[in-house]
Amino acid sequence: MAARPTAPPPSPPAPPDPRAELRELAAWQRPLRAGFPIVAGHPGLAYLDSAATAQKPQAVLDAVHAYLTTSNANSGRGSYPWANATTALVEGAREQVKEFLGDPDPERSSVHFTSGASEGLRTVARDWLPELLADGDEIVVPFGDHRANLDPWLEARDLLAARGVRITVRELPRQAGSGDYDPAALAGLAGPRTRFVAATHVHHVYGADMNVHRVREAVGPHVPICLDAAQSVGHQPVSLAGLDVDFLVFSGHKALALPGTGAVWARGARGPAFRPGGWPGTPNTAGIASLAAALDWLRAADVGRIARWTTALAAVLTDGLAGLPAYEVLGCRTSLAAGSAVQRRGSIVTFRHHGIGSQDLGFILYSHGFMVRSDDHCQAGRSVRDGSVRVSLHVYNTLEEMEELLTVLTNLQ
Repeated sequence: MAARPTAPPPSPPAPPDPRAELRELAAWQRPLRAGFPIVAGHPGLAYLDSAATAQKPQAVLDAVHAYLTTSNANSGRGSYPWANATTALVEGAREQVKEFLGDPDPERSSVHFTSGASEGLRTVARDWLPELLADGDEIVVPFGDHRANLDPWLEARDLLAARGVRITVRELPRQAGSGDYDPAALAGLAGPRTRFVAATHVHHVYGADMNVHRVREAVGPHVPICLDAAQSVGHQPVSLAGLDVDFLVFSGHKALALPGTGAVWARGARGPAFRPGGWPGTPNTAGIASLAAALDWLRAADVGRIARWTTALAAVLTDGLAGLPAYEVLGCRTSLAAGSAVQRRGSIVTFRHHGIGSQDLGFILYSHGFMVRSDDHCQAGRSVRDGSVRVSLHVYNTLEEMEELLTVLTNLQ
């Protein structure tokens, strides 16, 4: 009896048309953009550097002003009403962070405020990691992500070495050509002495989700993972229920809050409890007030829609750059194709001109009203000669800005 022919597997759904996405969301986006005073006040400029720091909506500015003019005091240091109100603000903000991140076990976890992701990662490396490690242990960390997610782990190695404890720092493997982590190579690298892994949620240069769930699958259920979420929190939905990590670190200033604030969320399930060392001093209460207001604003605006909006804008830009031979877009080549069945990059697009240096291209673009990042982007293992131009987007950016940018880039070929 002849075997029946096997039906071909169904084709993956085509990614949504970016301009159709933008048309669908336009009525939602317009009033949100209008709520950013610095954007509304400079209609001739396009701010395209939100991966460095995001602009602040009026609601965040109002919350900071209200705090500073009604209840500014120290937290946990007094019993009078202003001090009590500030203490309640800080403690309430910890719970807001847990809720915003979809913490599946908030009674067991903890949130500690820092000056940003860089300090948060260094705090984990300095105050928690050494207690976990013994002579001969290994840690695996990214060598091609932001320097803030490499330098602290190397510093921890040196600190331990000064105490006579020798550990090995191994590079988190990557797939050739895409920049994504390589889970198969990681599974072969990890062994019984692998005690810790550091990873990045969204790459700050390539704009790709790094699929951290594959890191967990590769190293098994018992190895603590620390996640740098500086480019995801405030830009796309983040759910700790779906991220089996032990630390999540982010910066407030990239999530619409004031500079000088950030947070370390600690699961508290693997390894010693996380307790930052030293006397804590006075927290940045105005920054924490801004972070609480920013999380409220993001929740009301709908972070899922923000991600759809910025992904569509980035797709318009990458699709346009694909037709300009003078440019190279960095990152996974497959994700750049307009008909790609894999994820489109999120709110970050980084590219080079084959004949114009990145610094010069940045100056040229600013002369046309576009504010972009043009250097090595603090990427570990890179220098100024590896510079490129990074366009990073948020909800206040528009299709018209992308089209005008593409016109300028086309004229520079």
